[in-house]
Amino acid sequence: MISIIKSVTIVLAAVSFSCSEKNPEAVKPRVLVFTKTAGFHHQSIPAGAAAIFKLAGENSFSADSTSDATKFTPDNLSQYAAVVFLNTTGDVLNDTQQDALKKFIESKKGFVGVHAATDTEYDWPWYGNLVGAYFSKHPQQQQATLNVIDRNFIATKHLPEKWSRWDEWYNYKWIASDLHVLITIDETSYTGGENGPNHPMSWYHDYDGGRAFYTELGHTDESYADPLYLKHLLGGIQYAISGKMK
Repeated sequence: MISIIKSVTIVLAAVSFSCSEKNPEAVKPRVLVFTKTAGFHHQSIPAGAAAIFKLAGENSFSADSTSDATKFTPDNLSQYAAVVFLNTTGDVLNDTQQDALKKFIESKKGFVGVHAATDTEYDWPWYGNLVGAYFSKHPQQQQATLNVIDRNFIATKHLPEKWSRWDEWYNYKWIASDLHVLITIDETSYTGGENGPNHPMSWYHDYDGGRAFYTELGHTDESYADPLYLKHLLGGIQYAISGKMK
């Protein structure tokens, strides 16, 4: 009788383990949406975070959101596949938190920068190279034409070759040299562009063991209800999570 009970216990344990392995919630990759601002605060941040949560629910990943930089510890970041800097501005991480993000990327994890992520951590060159550029200034919001120069990537394959939209268009005071540019902006289509004919708006690259995607788009609330933009952002997140490119 004792041996039978032991056998049943072993079988039940095996079944329990097997079920947990098949539980989708147990294997979903997770992203951390970081929204701290130490400079200009974008009113579209809540809309952006809500949109990412909706994308997560529809596309087999999970998301948490925080503006609390103390969450940037090695232990806490270890549960995430990628971090999303959603319209962050200014100096948002101290030295210890910076080191945690650096180790996170070095462990082959992903980064997504949205819009003002390039208006962040000006005194930390490692971050500048991660996000890919530093913001200089912008003209007033207006309609402009975007050139989608790589339509084979996961974040741009659904976009038209010429994409006309309204947003806030950044000029950059510095741009990294190793970027795979996905989208440029046609400076003849609006007023105030200062980066010339190859003015980048979205890109990706491998960096320090991990990978990073950036989109300049996403200043307005309306962006986060635009299906074309949301699929663009989703593709960037999927790339950051897994390295998937198509």
